[in-house]
Amino acid sequence: MSFLFKKSTKQVTRLFFSTDVHGSERTYRKFINAGKFYQANVLIMGGDISGKLLIPIIKDKNGNFRATLQGTTEHYATEADLSGLVERLATLGFYHKIMEEDEFKALQAQPAEIDKLFHQLARERLSAWVDLAETRLTGTGIKCFVTGGNDDDPEILEAIHREGTQSFFACENKVAQIDENHTMISLGYSTPTPWKTPREVTDAELGSMIEDMVKNVTDLHSCIFNFHDPPVDSTLDTCPTLDWNTDPPQPITQAGQMVMHGAGSKSVRMAIETYQPMLGLHGHIHESQGMAKIGRTTCVNPGSEYGEGMLRGCLINISAGVVESYQMTKG
Repeated sequence: MSFLFKKSTKQVTRLFFSTDVHGSERTYRKFINAGKFYQANVLIMGGDISGKLLIPIIKDKNGNFRATLQGTTEHYATEADLSGLVERLATLGFYHKIMEEDEFKALQAQPAEIDKLFHQLARERLSAWVDLAETRLTGTGIKCFVTGGNDDDPEILEAIHREGTQSFFACENKVAQIDENHTMISLGYSTPTPWKTPREVTDAELGSMIEDMVKNVTDLHSCIFNFHDPPVDSTLDTCPTLDWNTDPPQPITQAGQMVMHGAGSKSVRMAIETYQPMLGLHGHIHESQGMAKIGRTTCVNPGSEYGEGMLRGCLINISAGVVESYQMTKG
């Protein structure tokens, strides 16, 4: 659906929505640049913004370095040789720390210190991302709205809540003014997963959170529901059914085929069916890119390929409480 250069007499706002970058430096930088590239007025990041792993880079007594990445131990002669590895880790969304062998062994014996270091590095990256957005976007007129997801620890998310920003806005649990005619409410929590992520609640609790936000919206017809968890059985939430009794959980197969199911939220779907907002923005299920209509509401999940440094997104034109057009992107 081509609309990027379509002329219109209507007052149109162009959104670029992406989600689930999981700490990937390359993917996030593409996201910030997408406003100018796609001539979008508003950037929206829908959650799961922090990374998942901390990779120690160990300095041996002989001055060499080693790191174990995805089951393979790699060796480097000098610190200068590490640049390629560090860039790869950043693209994957991983954090790293160079340390002596003794420090590494001491850290291994202290899980609480590992968590502390992980949180510190994650906050530093998110803080740098706020700085990048402010540097690149201030003066352009482009607004950037960001929320956390279920994978994002509340302590880590503190880094995006900064006062006095000009272009970057943490928007969770707020009614954000997108333009003169449209608002957005955002929620990053999800229903329970096999991985017991930091921000999971029951579906009923998720529904209560949504109801608390909806009360503050004056015009639901022109509102965007930016909810990380997709509506159940909407095709935006389709993923393999997992056996939760194995570690790690394994896909269940029948007749040689993976059993698929809708892993989204009943409460999210009920809220959309009840209030019929203009637009639903969702993520969480990386492999379920698509669009679905629930009544009048256009719902999208752009999917995610963050580990390859690939930015998946959706360009959406809105005007007077209506989604005029949309287009999935990848690059």
